[in-house]
Amino acid sequence: MEIRQLKSFQKVASLLSFNQAADQLHYAQSSVSAQVQALEEELGVQLFDRLGKRVQLTDTGAQLLQYADKILSLASEAQAEVTERKPAGSLTIRIPESFGVCRLPPIVKEFHRRFPEVQLNFITCAHEGLEKDLRKGITDLAFLLTDSISAADLVAETIGFESVVLVSGPGHPLAGKRTVQTRDLAKETILFSKVDCSYRRNFSRILEQENARGFRTLEFWSVEALKRTLMAGIGLTVLPEAAVAEEVARKKLVVLPWSEGKIEVMLLMICYRDRWISPGLKAFMEITKQVLGTLPAQGGRPRKEDEREQTRRAAGRKKAGRRAP
Repeated sequence: MEIRQLKSFQKVASLLSFNQAADQLHYAQSSVSAQVQALEEELGVQLFDRLGKRVQLTDTGAQLLQYADKILSLASEAQAEVTERKPAGSLTIRIPESFGVCRLPPIVKEFHRRFPEVQLNFITCAHEGLEKDLRKGITDLAFLLTDSISAADLVAETIGFESVVLVSGPGHPLAGKRTVQTRDLAKETILFSKVDCSYRRNFSRILEQENARGFRTLEFWSVEALKRTLMAGIGLTVLPEAAVAEEVARKKLVVLPWSEGKIEVMLLMICYRDRWISPGLKAFMEITKQVLGTLPAQGGRPRKEDEREQTRRAAGRKKAGRRAP
């Protein structure tokens, strides 16, 4: 398996055309076809379905493409490292959608200004499968909103905290109550996000502890779609306070006076312990911490806190599983 074969395969996979791939690589089409065919023969698999003049990735081809992307990215990073060039290659980063909307843009702006040669690929982060992808190298870095992550071979650094609140549309029946008890949520419609779901576990634990049962659920792959549904007067949910601040200010959504108060979760930055930290990845991690250090937390608390305060708060979460208002 040669780098040039992987480059040809990657280009054909992205364009789904041997002709266009050959043009962009400045090869003859016969050379691109020969390189892909040699790769297929070496691996003993079919990477493309040839449908007349059209090609389509097979399932095996799609699987190989993930590794080809990483191999070629590492090759580019290695070249940059030994020749002392600026970081290059690509990074695949998994993020909660609310983090992507509320916190990520200034990080990307600063990183892209300093390292425009690095390609950033952001994937919406569900907790499931994350550890496996980090170990395989499919994902370089991940962010989670959660209490903790228990895996000895993963390094998780706390880079901030977020307050998660119970919200609904202003016309929801519970919006008129002075205090919303957890038991009031029984029989209600609760909206859940599949792309921002780490703190859902905290919420579900509270519902179970308070024996709030019988509620109906709707699940969404988009936080924005979920918020729009709330604004249409359907159901309630928990979301990071920063993610609903604009809608609350415009009175499109309301924070319910929940007796449990705000659920406080850590923002974790996670990578695989044994992986090589490339110059590009190191730069992204450092810029993330620098930028988030200048952003005020919801409610005015600075995002950088000393170790004693972080330890105290983490111990409180483990003991109670939630935070008081």
